[in-house]
Amino acid sequence: MHHPDHFLPYGRQTITEDDITTVVEVLRSPFLTQGPAVPAFEKALATKVGAVHGVAVNSATSALHIACLALGLGPGDRLWTSPITFVASANCGRYCGADIDFVDIDPETGLMSVKALAAKLELAERESILPKVVVPVHLCGTSCEMASIAALADRYGFHVLEDASHAIGGRYQGEPVGSCSYSAITVFSFHPVKIITTGEGGLATTNNRHLAQRMAELRSHGITKDVHRFERKAAGPWSYEQQHLGFNYRMTDLQGALGLSQLQRLDEIIAERNRQWQIYRELLSMLPLQLLAVPEDVMSSLHLAVIRFADPRPEQHRRVFDELRAAGIGVQVHYTPVHLQPYYRTLGFSEGDFPEAEFYASNAISLPIFPGLQEDEQGRVVNILTKHL
Repeated sequence: MHHPDHFLPYGRQTITEDDITTVVEVLRSPFLTQGPAVPAFEKALATKVGAVHGVAVNSATSALHIACLALGLGPGDRLWTSPITFVASANCGRYCGADIDFVDIDPETGLMSVKALAAKLELAERESILPKVVVPVHLCGTSCEMASIAALADRYGFHVLEDASHAIGGRYQGEPVGSCSYSAITVFSFHPVKIITTGEGGLATTNNRHLAQRMAELRSHGITKDVHRFERKAAGPWSYEQQHLGFNYRMTDLQGALGLSQLQRLDEIIAERNRQWQIYRELLSMLPLQLLAVPEDVMSSLHLAVIRFADPRPEQHRRVFDELRAAGIGVQVHYTPVHLQPYYRTLGFSEGDFPEAEFYASNAISLPIFPGLQEDEQGRVVNILTKHL
């Protein structure tokens, strides 16, 4: 049994002896970076999700940035995303000098509303302000309605960039998230609270060779070893060319090796998270709240277990949140709507712009869910909720 007073975070990595051995092997090898581990990880992950190419970087934020650049996003262009996400889903567009706008969420799932997207696109077409890139966010590891979004992309001519930071190992209509069947590029995160970890780290999958090559160059200073653009009289074995203004967004071999080791356990981790979610469903069924819905045709990776109260009152939300924290349960709100962050307010957004997102944030709490979480620990969480509801 666990001591009743120990702290339960909402998410936590699991590191096995195999993971440690794998990383130590890299430390003893000649390559700490730009060696064989990262390409091996890219290949294994792309294969796992059914994509042709994988491009690993030092964070999902970097992956979103180079994905936007590879898609040609720049000043005068528009990127649309969900207000209920981490700020990076929107910031990546700002890094490119693009304008940002948001699409309100579906109150049942917390995901970008296809209905709201369709209505907003119709309006934007009339005003000639269509987006160049739309970033659906797979909140909690639950895939957005990608077939409908792809159909709208065909109709209105925008690129789809899936922010699957939460969703490695998830499925949509039986297909792995990341296969890019409905998008140009999909981005994953491997931050320690996520499904599998590389410490910090991210990866973009795509089925388009040009996008993959462009992202690979952008992550490494825009440099290529192929000296072909200019006639070089002195081109020697030392030559390289900087074709674009790139960045240093590389993933190290230590991280790649850790990712490869963790990837072996992905299916078990997803199964365990789904079991824990079902346990919550049963334990919470008598309380006046519900877990965020997962659509029928989706297998969520359940990165987060989000509850919302049946009788939403801000004071109750705050009280229950505080009581859980006081009892050593590291609950969190995912997320404060991005458009209400001080930086985005300076760009002209304010309260009332995206009512569903704002209502959701005033009424959502993420409960602990992670590999190794025990049923009695989930019981402890539910007991505190029961006591205060």
